Amino acid sequence: MIRDDIKAAQIAAMKAGDKDARAAISLIQAAIKNRDIEVRTQGPVADDDALVVEVLQKMVKQRRESIAMYESGGRQELAEAEKAEVAVIERFLPAQMSDDETRAAIETIKADLGAGGMKDMGRVMAELKARHAANLDMSKASGLVKAALS
Repeated sequence: MIRDDIKAAQIAAMKAGDKDARAAISLIQAAIKNRDIEVRTQGPVADDDALVVEVLQKMVKQRRESIAMYESGGRQELAEAEKAEVAVIERFLPAQMSDDETRAAIETIKADLGAGGMKDMGRVMAELKARHAANLDMSKASGLVKAALS
């Protein structure tokens, strides 16, 4: 499980004296704990790894947005700190699909659903998320779906 990998990495970072990695992993654990509290009222979670991956992807997205803002504001040192956190977070994410693999998955879903135009984008995105959410950046996939349907 991804949670076990995160805990093991936390212990390894403490033993190695890697303060930056330890701090980033602590942030990951706090975000996961917050998400656990949110879903506690919704009933049992079917796939724990999917929940953790969702949290990690959200954290990466937030940091990439921060990096863009810091770089446009001339704060390179803050952007570098965020990049270091992204590198730590991405260690725990499953391998992401390439653009070609994403396009192939979109074409398969288009054929399965009989999607032909932009009016079907919501259905295609929902199915894409259901099948490949753990190893696909949905914001990048959105542009590819839009291109495939137009």
